[in-house]
Amino acid sequence: MKKLNILFFSIGLTAFAQSPDASIMKAAESIEDKVINWRHDIHEHPELSNQEFETAAKIAAHLKSLGIEVQTEIAKTGVVGILKGKKPGKVVALRADIDALPVTERNDLAFKSNVTANFLGTETGVMHACGHDTHVAILMGVAEILSKHKDKINGTVKFIFQPAEEGPPPGEEGGASLMIKEGVLKNPDVDAIFGLHINSATPVGQINYKPGGIMAAVERFVVKVNGKQTHGSQPWGGVDPIYISSKIIDGFQSIISRESNLLVEPAVITVGKITSGVRFNIIPESAELIGTVRTLDPNMRELIIRRMTEMTEGLAKAYGGSATIEFQSNTAITYNDEALTEQMLPTLQKVAGADKVNLVKATTGGEDFSYFQEEVPGLYFFLGGMTPGNKEAYPHHTPDFQIDDAGMLLGVKVMSQLTLDYLNKK
Repeated sequence: MKKLNILFFSIGLTAFAQSPDASIMKAAESIEDKVINWRHDIHEHPELSNQEFETAAKIAAHLKSLGIEVQTEIAKTGVVGILKGKKPGKVVALRADIDALPVTERNDLAFKSNVTANFLGTETGVMHACGHDTHVAILMGVAEILSKHKDKINGTVKFIFQPAEEGPPPGEEGGASLMIKEGVLKNPDVDAIFGLHINSATPVGQINYKPGGIMAAVERFVVKVNGKQTHGSQPWGGVDPIYISSKIIDGFQSIISRESNLLVEPAVITVGKITSGVRFNIIPESAELIGTVRTLDPNMRELIIRRMTEMTEGLAKAYGGSATIEFQSNTAITYNDEALTEQMLPTLQKVAGADKVNLVKATTGGEDFSYFQEEVPGLYFFLGGMTPGNKEAYPHHTPDFQIDDAGMLLGVKVMSQLTLDYLNKK
């Protein structure tokens, strides 16, 4: 059945007669300059996760000016707006993430960030190096349009401006999971949620989507290996935790290459940090490995985590030592509800053009929008932000990352039309 669903979506739902709402499209075009200016202001004044105080204040002031009911300090710095339409009906949520990254910007933009901050003891620049500034501006624009067209809305719209998508500081809670814990999907209860992510490698005017898993579950793991210290010239007198670590790393990769059915979905295990030893001629007592696991299928995730645990303990014991592994879940699988995706695909196509809406493969990046999707059906898609014709797109989370302002107009149009089509569907 899964293969049939994928085939169905790859063909696409082209048989829709309805056109986009002309007044909504016109309204979006009329505020494009506003949206761009909001984005520039937010980009120039970025704030790190759980510290988005000024950003939140700007969002709240804008929503209040539109007559939208506003809730603040949700999950520390989050803002929620509630807009009721002319008639009762379903409740749809629209989400934008608002935090920036500890990255020093490297370009000559007129609205370049010169903000600095202390991040985990290191002085660093702060930059919207993942496009969250565009997400905020787009959703502010959608809020303005829909607030002036309440007569077209049957139901309620929740505008969720979420902090700490990049992860809260160590020792703090934050992000989508904390918003859910504090009841953001309740009172009124949300029936479905939509979100987007601008993409620096996708041309302006394009939309990429995928039913099912579109972004990976992300786990952080820490392996602690215990051996027995000895002189480097007499390895037989101890137990080498560095050697054991090498066997564990090799074993982890065999889980991907020999035990994971990669025809189902891709999966990744990466060890990004190894710490051990103090001197060239001493075999140390312990070692620590830190890394990440990326999975797109729940069953594969369960298998990989179980086998990593077994290998960690078993290999260490086999070589005379001991080891433990701990996992910390950073995001779940960003999973697009198949029925909701089928229902809303015609909206994406009629706003962007059927030839501009692309079925894509999943990415092993992670997104905490996934936690909303664990609670209610959700649709998450990628929006083009690269200037057409560019030969080089700087990756997200890098100092040279850039987004073309022209990409945001389609985002405003699509999110507005998705809202109307979902709420007004009979």
